Amino acid sequence: MTRAIAVGVDGSAESLAAADWAAHEAALRGVPLRIVHAWLWQPLDVPVVQDRQTQAEAAQAVLREARTRVADRYPDLALSVEVLHDTAVAALLREAAAADMLVLGSRGYGALVGFLVGSYGQQVIAAAERPVVSVRAGDGGALALRATGGEVVVGQQGEPEESAAVLGFAFEAAAARGAAVRAVRAWSLPSIYAYSPGSLRLADEAGGLEPFEEKALAEALAPWRERYPDVPVVEHVELGSAGQVLLSALTDARLLVVGRRARRGPVGTRIGSVAHAALHHAPCPVAVVPHD
Repeated sequence: MTRAIAVGVDGSAESLAAADWAAHEAALRGVPLRIVHAWLWQPLDVPVVQDRQTQAEAAQAVLREARTRVADRYPDLALSVEVLHDTAVAALLREAAAADMLVLGSRGYGALVGFLVGSYGQQVIAAAERPVVSVRAGDGGALALRATGGEVVVGQQGEPEESAAVLGFAFEAAAARGAAVRAVRAWSLPSIYAYSPGSLRLADEAGGLEPFEEKALAEALAPWRERYPDVPVVEHVELGSAGQVLLSALTDARLLVVGRRARRGPVGTRIGSVAHAALHHAPCPVAVVPHD
């Protein structure tokens, strides 16, 4: 069964930009689009007294606006809409599990505003079973909607099996939009934590640390090059922190794809530092793909 692309909307400019991107992506991939809005009747939690019918009509209005916007631009796109009667996090996590990907709006840059949809965006990203794409309103989103060209930038780390889901998503996205893949592998100077004695021996046999990293990236890319022979690939290996190296590689990016390593901390589940940096600072849409 074909999985739809799902997008959560709340009436904001950011969520409408997310709907635009999701519709464009669904059209490129030839899959349906599902537009959802989470609303749960909680009369004691709203500062302004509204009856249930007024709130229900407002929820339907959010969906109508997004549906009309998408249908006008993509009249041939298979489209469905639904109000989800649950809390935002629970509803969106269910949608993500059933979809090919979930798309959400992003409010902008900065350590505090970064990627937030209300108060729940990072919770959804950290726990979703499928890729979650964040989209900002503005120039970055407009650039991402160009029909063809540009690059899909993807971060590759670790062994090939660790990055398989991330690379697979990037190559599929690039193939759909006629873009190149820029695969980025950042490396650091040796430490007792970053390199084992065995890996250092292999690096020495490869002629040094950078050739060792280049070989590791080439091996991870090999099966995806074979599966997508028409997708141009740029291999980018650079000394530096993964977040900074990725952000410096986004000159012609239509989409940035990163993996997600969720960590549970005292204030709840947190995503890894690379995904965190990408979501807060990348000037293009960012796909966060959970590791297998």
